Amino acid sequence: MNTRRHRSALLAVTGTALVLSLTACQSGGDTASSATPEATVAATVAADAVTAQPAGEKGTGTSGASGSTDSARSQGSKGSAGSTGASGSSGTIGERASASAPLCTAGNVTISAATQDGPPYTHIVLTAKNTSSHACRLTGFPHIQFLESHKRDVPAVAKSKPAAPVVLTAGAPAYALVKLSDGGIDEDVEPVTDFSVMLEGDPTVIAVTAPGSEGIAVDPAKALTGYWTPELREGADDF
Repeated sequence: MNTRRHRSALLAVTGTALVLSLTACQSGGDTASSATPEATVAATVAADAVTAQPAGEKGTGTSGASGSTDSARSQGSKGSAGSTGASGSSGTIGERASASAPLCTAGNVTISAATQDGPPYTHIVLTAKNTSSHACRLTGFPHIQFLESHKRDVPAVAKSKPAAPVVLTAGAPAYALVKLSDGGIDEDVEPVTDFSVMLEGDPTVIAVTAPGSEGIAVDPAKALTGYWTPELREGADDF
């Protein structure tokens, strides 16, 4: 097809040249004015024949360029959108702040005891309150010794251990549920008016007054303690 179009264009140009030559010979000095319309038409036809291209080829070139541009734009937008992944660092910062808090000690925590539920009083609740002006970390469980005749800590119940560290802000409390006995008539219980508590990581002995005017009845073989928790979980530590 292209070869035929080129031949047609050449024939058209050749014919135009012959016509102009004959006209020039016949008209003499008036060649420029009489040959102008025909030369213009012939040149236009020849140019159209040479430069003509199928419409499909032009469309393909345009779409290819726009496609590459769109692809580059889409890649750029994806790259910029993916750069926001560093925003989820607030949880990590909170965990670091909790881990960096110093351990609570007998010097900045007071411990008190209160009865739990009604008679027979089988449980008490220990409250540890941060009396300092800064946060501290309360770990583990209270190391309790009720009786001089039983020089060993009350065992802790593993299921009461909280999932996250307990960090007490200034003035904040934490709680530990403590079992004294099963409440049976035939139990081997002993009266206790005060007892000792130590915090995890601090060997200082804290003297705690037992609740009630007559103190509490403790069966050393049945006594158990829960871990320190930031809230009083009634019924959660069922032991």
